[in-house]
Amino acid sequence: MAETPGASYAAAGVDIEAGDRAVTLMKEWVRKTARPEVVGGLGGFAGLFDASALKRYERPLLASATDGVGTKVDIARRMGVYDTIGHDLVGMVVDDLVVCGAEPLFMTDYICVGKVVPERVAAIVKGIAEGCVLAGCALVGGETAEHPGLLGPDDFDVAGAGTGVVEADALLGAERLQAGDTVIAMASSGLHSNGYSLVRHVLLDRAGWALEREVPELGRTLGEELLVPTRIYSLDCLALTRTTQVHAFAHVTGGGLAENLARVVPDHLSVRLDRSTWTPDPVFGLVGEVGGVARAELERTLNMGVGMVAVVPAEAAETALTVLADRDVEAWVMGEVQARVSGAPAVELVGDHGQGA
Repeated sequence: MAETPGASYAAAGVDIEAGDRAVTLMKEWVRKTARPEVVGGLGGFAGLFDASALKRYERPLLASATDGVGTKVDIARRMGVYDTIGHDLVGMVVDDLVVCGAEPLFMTDYICVGKVVPERVAAIVKGIAEGCVLAGCALVGGETAEHPGLLGPDDFDVAGAGTGVVEADALLGAERLQAGDTVIAMASSGLHSNGYSLVRHVLLDRAGWALEREVPELGRTLGEELLVPTRIYSLDCLALTRTTQVHAFAHVTGGGLAENLARVVPDHLSVRLDRSTWTPDPVFGLVGEVGGVARAELERTLNMGVGMVAVVPAEAAETALTVLADRDVEAWVMGEVQARVSGAPAVELVGDHGQGA
C-alpha cells in the first residue's frame, strides 16, 4: 500500500518562504517612516519607541486608536491596485488620534491574506508607509497572516493601531466649546473609507456598473473614483493647534457629519450647519440618484464632502482658514455653535447644497 505523505504547513496552504520574501520587500518602505525615537528595525517581536521623548511634556496623555478600511478592500482587490489602500488605513487611524489634539507617534498594522503574494503584500505596506510619512508618524511593526481556507487566494483585509501624545492641558474636546464658536469644514478627497457597503450595493450590485466604466460626472472610471485615498489631516490639524486657538475637531467617518460632530458637542450647546456653504463632489449625488437613496440616509452614511471639522473661536476663524489654505486644504465656514434649545438636536443641518453662502 502506498505510503501517505506526511502533512506540512505548506500542504495546508501556508507559504513561510513567501512570507519571508514579503518582509524583505516591505523593509525599504518601513524605513522611510522612521522617526528619531524609533529603536531598532523591522523584524523584532515588538516595535520599540524611545519614550524619553515624552519628557518634554508636563503631563503627557497617550492616545490610542485602531481601525480598518471596511469593504473598500474589495474595490482594491477587484481593481488589482494595492498601493493606495494603506493611505486609507493610516488616515482612519491617525485622524482619530488628532481629534483630541494628539500628535501621532507610531502605528502598527495587521494584514490578513488568503495567500501571501510577496509583491502584493509589499504594495499594501508601501501605501501604509507613505501614509505614515504624510501623517508624520512611524510604522514600527506589524503582522502578515496567511489564512488559507478561510479567505480566497486573492482576498485580504487590513487593520491598524496608532499611538499619539497630547499635553493634558491642551486636550481638545466638548468641554472647550462655547456659544458663538465657528465651525470650519475641511474638504474630503471623496468617499474616504466609509459607506462602501452602500456604495457597492447601489453602483455595483443593483446598477450593475463595471469598475472600468467611464463615468462622465466623475471624469474618470468608477473604479478610479472609488479608490481615491482618504485624505490625511493630522499635520494640518496640528498646524492649526500651533498657530491659533482650537476648541475641538471631529473626524467625519461612519455615521456622517452630524453624528460625528455631535460627539464633541456638550449637552447645553448645539451646532447649526448650513448645507448651502458647499457642494459635495459628484460621487455623492451619483450614489443618491442611481440608488434612490434619501438625503437623510446619504448624510448618515457618507461624509458628503467634509472629512474633518474644526471648531474655533469666532475671532480665530480667519486665521484658521488662512493656515489651511497655505497647506492646500480646501476649507470654509459651515456653521456656528449656539445655546441648545430644549428638544433640539446636537447638530442640525439646514438649507440645500450648492446655493452659495
